[in-house]
Amino acid sequence: MLAAAFLVAWGAEAAEFLMSQGLALALLAWLQTAPEFAVEAVIAWHAGKNPAMVHLAIANFTGSLRLLVGLGWPMIYGVAWWSARRKGIRYRSLDLNDHHAVEVVGLLPPLAYFAVVVAKGTLGLFDAAVLGACYFAYLALLLRLPPRAEDREEDAEIPRVSRWALSFAGAGRWIAVLGLFLGGGLILYFTAHPFLNSLLALAISMGVSEFAFVQWVAPFLSEFPEKVSAFLWARRITRAPVALMNMVSSNINQWSILSGLIPVIYCISHGSAAPLPLDHHQRIEILLTILQSLLGWLLLASMSLSAYEAAVLFLFWLVQFLFPSTRNAMIGVYGAWCVWEVVLVLVGRKKWTAFSAFARTWRARRA
Repeated sequence: MLAAAFLVAWGAEAAEFLMSQGLALALLAWLQTAPEFAVEAVIAWHAGKNPAMVHLAIANFTGSLRLLVGLGWPMIYGVAWWSARRKGIRYRSLDLNDHHAVEVVGLLPPLAYFAVVVAKGTLGLFDAAVLGACYFAYLALLLRLPPRAEDREEDAEIPRVSRWALSFAGAGRWIAVLGLFLGGGLILYFTAHPFLNSLLALAISMGVSEFAFVQWVAPFLSEFPEKVSAFLWARRITRAPVALMNMVSSNINQWSILSGLIPVIYCISHGSAAPLPLDHHQRIEILLTILQSLLGWLLLASMSLSAYEAAVLFLFWLVQFLFPSTRNAMIGVYGAWCVWEVVLVLVGRKKWTAFSAFARTWRARRA
């Protein structure tokens, strides 16, 4: 799993010179979340045969998203801050570049649509079509953006393996870069299933409940490769924004195409077009996840992540992780903080610069 994480990270860094950084990270997110897709597909298939399994599909989906925002995003800031401190650099905030606004803005549509899913209490094929459209529209934008320009000073920081892939000319460069992705993807394919099964056996032997395992342990393990690559980038400080966008790209991936996969597989297994029903408990789980991601989006809309903002995301996640009975209370806490962030914008204390950065990126593409 570690070898796979290194290979796909090196491949993504080299791919930035062949396509837009966002598209390279989207491809990386696909490979990194492949184990997550596999786990979710298996659960959704069994849910179609056994209605009692439906809650596990929602548990895995919500748990993985909460881990990304509540643990992954703060981890990136923490690693970058620690690396900067060791070098004697004062690190106040993780600042994003203009082209990262595509990922930030791209997270909002599927997130907003899931409020509709919670309101109606079902997740069906029509929802899958809408969520899939959100994802492919996001990819279409990334396809229109230019690749990274070569810069000698910045290129010196590129890992040796990535530089090796870029040393080829013409088609050879594409083959080398895709070879890194393919090598990492194959390792993930052959190791993800036994890795998860081994940890499932360990969880059972330790008395961890099935729901807790599916919601927290399995997502943590299936997201292991992207956390490793994000850690490697965050250590280099200047690449910390790329590490954060790697996580945001995975968020978009899971809110749109992964969640859209659930009702499709459920309907095939169930043998009908009936939507997947969501009971009160499942709707609460999804609502809590929506509000956590919405808070994360509101913080990133200013195109930066400060120390206290990373701390808030982590502490809020930690409370609902350690004390699951506080779900309802945490919904209120997340909701109140979201309102507070909106108020700060209305009174002029903060600005959502992501939209103007997105416009500048789009105009620069034309130039």
